[in-house]
Amino acid sequence: MPSQPLVIVLLGATASGKTALSLEIAERLAVPVINVDSRQLYRGMNIGTAKPTPSQQARVPHHLLDLRNPDQPITLQEFQNEAEPLIEQELEHKGMALLVGGSGLYLKALISGLRPPAVPPQPALREQLSQLGQSTCHPLLRAADPEAAARIAPADSVRTQRALEVLYATGEPITAKAKKIPPPWRVLELGLDPPDLRQRIGRRTEQLYTDGLVDESQRLAESYGAELPLLQTIGYGEALQFLQGRISLPMAIHTSTQRTRQFAKRQRTWFRRQHNPHWLQNQDPLAEAMTLIEGQLS
Repeated sequence: MPSQPLVIVLLGATASGKTALSLEIAERLAVPVINVDSRQLYRGMNIGTAKPTPSQQARVPHHLLDLRNPDQPITLQEFQNEAEPLIEQELEHKGMALLVGGSGLYLKALISGLRPPAVPPQPALREQLSQLGQSTCHPLLRAADPEAAARIAPADSVRTQRALEVLYATGEPITAKAKKIPPPWRVLELGLDPPDLRQRIGRRTEQLYTDGLVDESQRLAESYGAELPLLQTIGYGEALQFLQGRISLPMAIHTSTQRTRQFAKRQRTWFRRQHNPHWLQNQDPLAEAMTLIEGQLS
């Protein structure tokens, strides 16, 4: 038995099949799923984030879901502070841990030991940045920290504001402040990248709307305000536009689908540049995954 414990990472773009496969792996290994999806951290954002359903959570315990309300943004450092003790707990108990998600930076931070700068939230600055708007803030970040801007989507106001917050608080780019302290784990990365991802995204987007995305968006807007940054993200933004009478329902679904496909393309690029997973290409990904895992455990 290898001396170092094993962290298993199941990664892939949105709609690639991570949830279904993670349940099968978790059941085989008798371990919980540790969520590494940055939007599933928030309460009430269930349908639009394709969060594991109550029945799926009943099958396998899940950690790091529903940590906060959507109006309380979680920084990368705060996420690590929540995730790392859970990982250590599972490694001590079972000798392995299972991380599942598509948020590349969050995964990279955990498995590479990236230490983001310890800068507390700056409410006054965030309010000013919100008033400036994302169309102004992202170009500001691009001018000051091109590396951070390149990895933050132009529509991602939460992470854009955080990067500017660190810049203004410390006088240095967030990329310059980050350090790496590799954790004492072995890491096995398993990747999903199905050839029919484009079609899968189309089917899943339609299903999200069928399952009640518009109603969920309305509830969130009533609770936290339609200007909430997380409600401008994929799916919620289009559902709100429909509720406001600005676009039709078919157009909302179409736009959500297109935005999701663009996002998946960025995810694929990130995973291929920043990670080195074993891409599961077998007709039976569970069998292939378990063979690789058992090889690491033997």
